[in-house]
Amino acid sequence: MQLTIKYFASIRESLGVSEETLQVDDTPITIDALRKQLRQRGAGAAEALDSARPVRVAVNHEMVSNDFVVRQDSEIAFFPPVTGG
Repeated sequence: MQLTIKYFASIRESLGVSEETLQVDDTPITIDALRKQLRQRGAGAAEALDSARPVRVAVNHEMVSNDFVVRQDSEIAFFPPVTGG
């Protein structure tokens, strides 16, 4: 399954990439499982996408929970919560 993954703000800075196309063999796959797979890529990814870290996720421009099941050709965006000040 092919997915477009986008990273924003501090996550993008930690990973050094803003967007990538990813081929995923596991189908179906939840956001939580995808995040776990991405964390295994190295220390930067493990820290940026740590399950204990508050990370928001949108699929095809709609906010979703970690148990959301991703479909073929989806766009997944990972970003830290936005705070004002």
